[in-house]
Amino acid sequence: MPGPLDGVRVLEFTEIIAGPFSGMLLSDMGADVIKVEPPWGEPWRFAQPFMPNESKTFMGLNRGKKSLTLDLTKEEARDIVYKMIPDMDVVIVNSRPDVPYNLGIDFEKLSAINPRLIYCENTAFGRQGPHSSRPGYDIIAQAMTGLMAAEDKIANGVPQQVQSSPLADFSTGITMAWSVCAALYSRERTGKGQKIETTLLGTALALQTMRFMQVEVVDKERTSEFLESLALLREAGTPYEGIQEHYLDTYDPGRRRLGNAYYRTYQTKDGVIAIGCLSDPLRKRMVDLLGLEDIRFQPDYDMYSEETRQFNLRLVAKVEELFLRRSVTEWLELLDAAGVPAGPVRYVEELLDDEQVTSNGLVVELEHSLAGTVTMVGPILKMSETPLRAQSASPALGESTIDILHGLGYDDDDLSKLREKGIIR
Repeated sequence: MPGPLDGVRVLEFTEIIAGPFSGMLLSDMGADVIKVEPPWGEPWRFAQPFMPNESKTFMGLNRGKKSLTLDLTKEEARDIVYKMIPDMDVVIVNSRPDVPYNLGIDFEKLSAINPRLIYCENTAFGRQGPHSSRPGYDIIAQAMTGLMAAEDKIANGVPQQVQSSPLADFSTGITMAWSVCAALYSRERTGKGQKIETTLLGTALALQTMRFMQVEVVDKERTSEFLESLALLREAGTPYEGIQEHYLDTYDPGRRRLGNAYYRTYQTKDGVIAIGCLSDPLRKRMVDLLGLEDIRFQPDYDMYSEETRQFNLRLVAKVEELFLRRSVTEWLELLDAAGVPAGPVRYVEELLDDEQVTSNGLVVELEHSLAGTVTMVGPILKMSETPLRAQSASPALGESTIDILHGLGYDDDDLSKLREKGIIR
């Protein structure tokens, strides 16, 4: 029996987790998914490989696909893509906003070939705002959205990534697949394709929707006081554990992975920073910036040797000491200039008025029938032809019962009887 997306053709330009996961979900629903990779393969093939070009990390995210190798920096490869586009229903891309344009696979170019095309583009932080051009991985999205701080996983005095799964990445993959399905349905009614924009930023905030929400009658004064005290603690150079203790005392009393040198958090002079280097070119940029040497770049490197284990311990200690010498701002300037993915560790409460969040339309204010004004994470994706909108705050218990039952033909006497029997309230 064919799946719900039988006959739908998907062209996927994705790497690592979020985009590949979305393509796999679409494949599971019956879509014909063609994954475009560079001739040398996408990076996730080489994360702990057990045989050449194959790893569990890659296999676990790319089930049900066909692999097409193309070097999209070459004109001939782009010509192949352009020949495929008229027969495609969906294109999936996850990258920095400038990459599709540089490779000639942007929405404007492809939709001009096929106006019915559904084009889903995922970025780390959205197309607008001061961080729009930054590269981003799950650990950085967790750091910059408050998700890391909310989990209160501390090692060596600084917060750590939520280790069970890369939550921002996987959640974004689900969001991408969900939005594609919605856009396909819309196209059936209108005949029009459209562009979809998703972000790690939006989904990481959505995972914290209860923590992000501020009910004015409860949270306004407390959050204001916390942000004032947070600024003072950081100015005084308070270590992260001290700040976190104050945070938990304020918001969650009673609740309390060390990564390698390249994918973890570091205490700086005035705060904590997250680093996300998932490939050797990025790792090399980092050690070059820090003026350090790493034996992983030597020809006889053995990642499983005792020598390597001991070296890595010493390397981490050296990097920790170096990061303590500068502020978060100073490090971000240096890391950005070197092309090393990084971001500050923040609390989700700091993001209510954050320019990156608000400029991408991720905050909404709604009126609750009982609680008054509530601020929360808004729709986490954009659709050019069928825009999303937060319709209302959550309903009070039974708030719509009367209207719904009246619509079904129940009169007031019927409602009274139902209420007396405890059937409605």
